[in-house]
Amino acid sequence: MGEVFAGRYELVDPIGRGGVGAVWRAWDQRRRRYVAAKVLQQSDAHTLLRFVREQAVRIDHPHVLAPASWAADDDKVLFTMDLVGGGSLAHVIGDYGPLPPRFVCLLLDQLLSGLAAVHAEGVVHRDIKPANVLLEATGRGRPHLRLSDFGISMRKGEPRLTETHYVVGTPGYFAPEQLTGAEPDFPADLFAVGLVALYLLQGRKPDSQALVEHFRAHGTPCAPQGVPEPLWQVLAGLLQPDPEARFRTATGARKALAAAVELLPDPTGEEEPVEVFDQVGPLPPGYGPDGPVAAPPPGYGPWSPPPSPAPAPAPPAGAASGTSGFHLAPPPARPAPAASPPPAAAPSASPAPSTPPAPSAFPVAGPAAPVQPYGSYAPYAPHPTAPYTAPTAPAPTAGPAAVPAPAPRGRPGPPRAVAVPVVLLALVCYAVGFWALTRI
Repeated sequence: MGEVFAGRYELVDPIGRGGVGAVWRAWDQRRRRYVAAKVLQQSDAHTLLRFVREQAVRIDHPHVLAPASWAADDDKVLFTMDLVGGGSLAHVIGDYGPLPPRFVCLLLDQLLSGLAAVHAEGVVHRDIKPANVLLEATGRGRPHLRLSDFGISMRKGEPRLTETHYVVGTPGYFAPEQLTGAEPDFPADLFAVGLVALYLLQGRKPDSQALVEHFRAHGTPCAPQGVPEPLWQVLAGLLQPDPEARFRTATGARKALAAAVELLPDPTGEEEPVEVFDQVGPLPPGYGPDGPVAAPPPGYGPWSPPPSPAPAPAPPAGAASGTSGFHLAPPPARPAPAASPPPAAAPSASPAPSTPPAPSAFPVAGPAAPVQPYGSYAPYAPHPTAPYTAPTAPAPTAGPAAVPAPAPRGRPGPPRAVAVPVVLLALVCYAVGFWALTRI
């Protein structure tokens, strides 16, 4: 079994790795379910402060994967969240390449919905990229997206943990204002959402620097190949280099996306349905869907009876036994003797019974039975016994007179010193009551 952390979380197997910690599949012994546990790898003050900020994010939204609980054990800390098994957007692109526009619009709408909830809490994510957008393992059903990894997120107005001109995030998904050291703000997250949408439509990481230069030099370009024009108008509003010309809120971008979806052409039958596979993998040995299972003893399989022990080999003649005894050679086999009639009963004063009595387990008379070799049986011959005589009671002997058993004692009453005052008090109460009745 795995290591039990803080007496509650049993680490099962590693399923991922982040910038400051490893992600494990863990069994929550209190809630009786599997969770994802992010364990801090470093313990310096700077990393620990970021870890504390991340676990403090509590956003309950169907499209946000935020920390749910945390625990500390000696010099180690972790926080847990829901276990999402469908992998990230990078896994889907690796399986299918460019995705159909309507499927991308569905994912983009869910991403903007979760980001709107994050921004409503005053939190700037600062690291939106395909690897941080996870999917539930829904198969060919409706996809379900979860925005995760708040490792470098911060609330507006909080002090920054880095220098003013130090850029934090993933290269290729920075907003232009981030490169100039501007304070983190919501439009920077929306710029990264536009780059993620291009990644899903084209199947490769977009060149954000070339895109920004083209916007600044020539204005909004034409729609790239494979991107419908109504959808491109929404993405262009997310990718504007000037944050003042960009969508200001995720809710506004989501409304524009809903209007663009109405103008998209109907899907053709040639589009391959997108299936979101389970990327976490099966549970290791010793774990089942309902948690850890007891390992069977060696040689025992499921629904198989225990193997019967092999018969011990017979020790050779004259060999010493394991209990300091000594095994003797078996006696030589002899042929069974012919059955002989039972000998006549000894004469007695009383006549013999009409039916022979039942054989006794302990013969009291008659010749000894012949010894039979091991494994052979001789016809049964009952031993003659004397007729049954009822035992007589022994004569009474003189002795001391029997002492009669004492009579059972009753429940003891209260002592006299208590009983007498109680009785007198009862009589006084009775007299007072009777006198009061006569006065009515």
